[in-house]
Amino acid sequence: MKKNIVILISGRGSNMQSIVNAQIAGAHITAVISNRPDAAGLAWAAERGITTAVLDHKLFADRAAFDVALAELIDGFAPDLVVLAGFMRILTADFVNHYVNRLINVHPSLLPAFIGVNTHQRAIDEGVKLAGCTVHFVTAELDSGPIIAQAAVPVMLDDSAETLAQRILVQEHQLYPKVVQWFVADQLSVVGKQVRVTAPASSDAYLQAPSA
Repeated sequence: MKKNIVILISGRGSNMQSIVNAQIAGAHITAVISNRPDAAGLAWAAERGITTAVLDHKLFADRAAFDVALAELIDGFAPDLVVLAGFMRILTADFVNHYVNRLINVHPSLLPAFIGVNTHQRAIDEGVKLAGCTVHFVTAELDSGPIIAQAAVPVMLDDSAETLAQRILVQEHQLYPKVVQWFVADQLSVVGKQVRVTAPASSDAYLQAPSA
């Protein structure tokens, strides 16, 4: 039986596109939802026959009211998994808890380093030698849910935030569909703060490292 997946975006949804393009066996992308009516990813999804919807957060009195309406909209698609793909909203604890272990995000740093925003410039400013991205289950604490997998890239001496972001985004596009595939295949289990992947035979599955 296929698993229903709802993807949330706020812009062009490049990670959404990578997941759709991966054509993951057993995955049914039931809807792409945005909080922004002008999100470019909506047209991209619609062109491929995927149902799209808009729930403009500006029309709600507060974050809690928006999250209640968003959960109602999402639940109408009977999701097994909700994927945040550049969804630029901080979600309330009630919303997150409603989808416990069914809500995932990709963050552009090697968590727990550089939680929050401006991750690429902060990595450069701190002089780290490796940066990257993390796919994790979402919890009420920002960017602190159980880590599923990570991908690393070297930080070059001449990197700007933009060039580093571009290289990390390439890794996001590879890592995120892989994690969705694991979820769909029932290969993920959460034990405390640890996520166990039953299928991979080596640590390479959990960490994509840069080549020398």
